[in-house]
Amino acid sequence: MRAKPFITVLFVASLLGAAIAAVHIMAAQNDVTHAPQEQVLAAAVPLPAGTLLRAQDVVWRAISETEPNEIARPSATSLVVNPELADQIRASVYGAVLRHQLAAEDPMRRDDIVKPGDRDFLQVVLSPGARAIAIPVSTGGASTGLLSPGDHVDVILTQDFKTDNVPLTRRSVGEMVVENLRVLAIDAPDAKGNFGRTVTLEVTAEQAEQINVAAELGKLSVILRSVTSPTNLAAPASSERIRPKWAGDVSPALYGAAQEKPLPVIPPSPVQVFHGSGKTEAVKLD
Repeated sequence: MRAKPFITVLFVASLLGAAIAAVHIMAAQNDVTHAPQEQVLAAAVPLPAGTLLRAQDVVWRAISETEPNEIARPSATSLVVNPELADQIRASVYGAVLRHQLAAEDPMRRDDIVKPGDRDFLQVVLSPGARAIAIPVSTGGASTGLLSPGDHVDVILTQDFKTDNVPLTRRSVGEMVVENLRVLAIDAPDAKGNFGRTVTLEVTAEQAEQINVAAELGKLSVILRSVTSPTNLAAPASSERIRPKWAGDVSPALYGAAQEKPLPVIPPSPVQVFHGSGKTEAVKLD
């Protein structure tokens, strides 16, 4: 008769063990359910509204479930077919502008951004009171793919004076027209990978007038500024601006080529000298 309590204890213990095991299994299943299964494009750092997105601004973030309009990373199956697809999707947002600010690691939705070419792109990207101007450029980062939207550049004007009455040392000149302009957009590369020759810049009304006049005078080039360049300093006085660089400043050899040639000796013309009623010819001596 004493064996019954013992059997009862074993039975209860087995039930308790089964319950504990069931709890662990359910917890494990719950963890698997909530484990990150997807990746979406997110802000790498806090990004204010109006930011022109670059590579360093976005990252892939792991999440358990995607939401509508989020930009998801392709599946493993898709990446097997096209290994570069993830990079292509990430690069598709470069140059787009944010409609509103994002905190670090906030997922980026398609309706959060406006891409160049969209109807309201300039309305979103322009600072209050600013203008946008598209300029043709002959050289510089735009033609080589070195520039990206969001970079800051200076604009240089180069002029050639093809007239004989101008010395060789003064027949070409380069000068800074405007400084520290934000790049808003660049012509997309063509099928051969060649980048466009037009750059859209954010300017003031006065800077727009300067650039328009400069475009009529000669060739325009844009040069990339360092990210550590001061962007809020007041514009220097005209006497402190970078001076124009003439051909002779760049190539001292032009001074040798511009030496004056000896002038030909021209015999003096005869002059008439009158003495009373007679006259004689004489030579004028210089």
